[in-house]
Amino acid sequence: MKWLPIAVALFWLAIAPVKTAKAQNDSIKREVADSILEKKHSPTKATIMSACLPGLGQIYNHKAWKVPIIYAGFGVLAYLIVFNTNYYMEYKCAYIESRNGDTAGNYAYLVNRYTSDQLSSAREYYRRNLEISCLVSALWYILNILDAVVDAHLYTYNINKNLSMRLEPDVIIPQSTGTMAGGVKLSIHF
Repeated sequence: MKWLPIAVALFWLAIAPVKTAKAQNDSIKREVADSILEKKHSPTKATIMSACLPGLGQIYNHKAWKVPIIYAGFGVLAYLIVFNTNYYMEYKCAYIESRNGDTAGNYAYLVNRYTSDQLSSAREYYRRNLEISCLVSALWYILNILDAVVDAHLYTYNINKNLSMRLEPDVIIPQSTGTMAGGVKLSIHF
């Protein structure tokens, strides 16, 4: 029975390196698996997604609450484009009928009410509004893409709990006059 502790010790010494190597192997596999599972958040992917379908980049960035705002903006802008296009076309056709001297045409209600100069002025007013509406629509689309890009870049940004901003009223006493005045103080702590 004296050999039993020696046999156990030898057995343990024989198995220990195998266990250690296996534990190291498992550790390496877990690290590799963790690095594979941890996907990087891609600003390029967010940009492409948002450019293809507005709001898709925001969903990719897990900011789905912005999607209704984006589509509400596009809805309002589409309404303004249709509204201004309709009135522009009406006043344009009425102006043409007025210049041709046609007082019984399709737009007689406008031709008989306004002068040719007034119709021209109204036509230019709605044309300008139509162009502004189209320009604002393009800017809204670009803003949607920029929002997705910025959110994607800041997706993994760690905000420290010590970061704070406080806005509070303050009394200001200028050195030159010595009279008190009300003001606002902005304090940023980081």
